Amino acid sequence: MKRFDDQQYKRLKELRGRIDAIDRELVELLQERLSVAEEIGRTKAEADAQPLDVVREKEVIRHILDYNQGKFPPDGLQVIFGEIISACRNAQRPATVAYLGPETTFTHMAATSFFGHAPNFTAQGSITEVFEEVERKRVDFGVVPVENSVEGTVALTLDGLRDYKIKVCGEIYMPISHDLISKTGRLDKIRRILSHPHALAQCRHWLRKNLPAVPTEEVVSTAQAARWAAIDPSVAAIASPLAARTYDLQVVAKRIEDYAGNTTRFLVLGHECPRPSGRDKTSIILSLEDKPGSLFKLLEPLADRGINLTKIQSRPVKDEPWRYLFYVDIAGHIEDQKVKDGIEAIREGCTMLIWLGSYPMGDMKS
Repeated sequence: MKRFDDQQYKRLKELRGRIDAIDRELVELLQERLSVAEEIGRTKAEADAQPLDVVREKEVIRHILDYNQGKFPPDGLQVIFGEIISACRNAQRPATVAYLGPETTFTHMAATSFFGHAPNFTAQGSITEVFEEVERKRVDFGVVPVENSVEGTVALTLDGLRDYKIKVCGEIYMPISHDLISKTGRLDKIRRILSHPHALAQCRHWLRKNLPAVPTEEVVSTAQAARWAAIDPSVAAIASPLAARTYDLQVVAKRIEDYAGNTTRFLVLGHECPRPSGRDKTSIILSLEDKPGSLFKLLEPLADRGINLTKIQSRPVKDEPWRYLFYVDIAGHIEDQKVKDGIEAIREGCTMLIWLGSYPMGDMKS
């Protein structure tokens, strides 16, 4: 190992002193920012307004990235300020967020991606439980998966949107990357592979090619698989990178999913929708009259107004055979006049129409 000479060591000490001084200044500025945020919180409380303002937070991040001009790594800067904003928001009024658990699952990762790490996160055992917690206001928000680019739509979430009095107030797109992780980090030590059925299915070809003789076993979650791997060196888990860090496991192989670009869309559930951001999405649920051309009559008023329909998904009504509900996402906010007019126009041909929410479009990540 090379040693510094006296001049180099002196220079290094000076530079480290500057770093320490900058860090102290940063802490003082963060304390000042927190004080201002707390004052904003008191003003919002007087107006009975939510601390979470998704549109404002996106504006803050965008302005910071513009001001930075790429000098500090943009991804790192976004993470840093995301957590600063999260801490300041939580200081205004602590928030509780329910999510489909357990900890370290992709839904947990989506929740922390949207809210930062400052809120109190509470894992729920099912999607239905998340909806119940939000509707009964035992938590402030909920996060649930709604569709996957490989597996398709999550039926329980669609049912929850129909059955519970909540609003969709955000969305998150989360790339799904599966790692093979174990205590030893060695491929030749693996005697059993555990994971959730979906994760095993999404990695089937890789497992067949690289570990054809090793048996696989389904468990209730990728997190449970990681916990087993943490106590048994012969067990490997297919789980998220967060699970490896949380349970102190080694990565045997990264990104073993069979299809690149696997992404899950998650919904943020709450009771109030954000104001228009200029790049929004509106979700509705409706049922149609059972007669020829009813679906065409649904789509025509939207097309006539130049409204982009980004998703339509049918779902059978359980108690009424051969009757369907349609879940529809359209570009724009309910406060946009053409969106409001378009929804009112299609309402005439519906036996039921519910506005589920309007919210800023999530950013597609790679």
